[in-house]
Amino acid sequence: MLASFAETWQAHRDERRTDDSVALQPLPFNEASVQLAVVGAHLEGQPLNWQLLERGARKISTTTTSEHYRLYALADTVPPKPGLARVAGHGAAIAVEVWELPLRRFGELVAQVPSPLGIGSLELADGSWVKGFICEPWALAGAQDITTYGGWRAYLSR
Repeated sequence: MLASFAETWQAHRDERRTDDSVALQPLPFNEASVQLAVVGAHLEGQPLNWQLLERGARKISTTTTSEHYRLYALADTVPPKPGLARVAGHGAAIAVEVWELPLRRFGELVAQVPSPLGIGSLELADGSWVKGFICEPWALAGAQDITTYGGWRAYLSR
């Protein structure tokens, strides 16, 4: 694995590009792993991102969900968190980060997810499915619909 990484790094270095058009891909885990889409407080730079980093997770992409979701700012959560819900119609693509973490550490993370959030399956823009944060429907009744912002970061920077 190290030789493969070194070869990629050297090729990137030899191109002597001044832009970031050639991105190095992370080394593959040498154990079973799971991909997890995060949408709010676990995003890079957000208050709960440490829970991913502590378990050896690494960000593998920034993308969006398919256009079958709505995003809500949940009431009375500390730190503030969004709730993501799949809908039959009138949804939108929501910005997410996809992280990969060792499968043996996944249960530890799931055990820290408080209600009304949970882990389910999310459809990404490319049609693939990954595990991700979802919200129980009862919590959406008092939540603010922030779908038009397209993501949690955009909502926070309003």
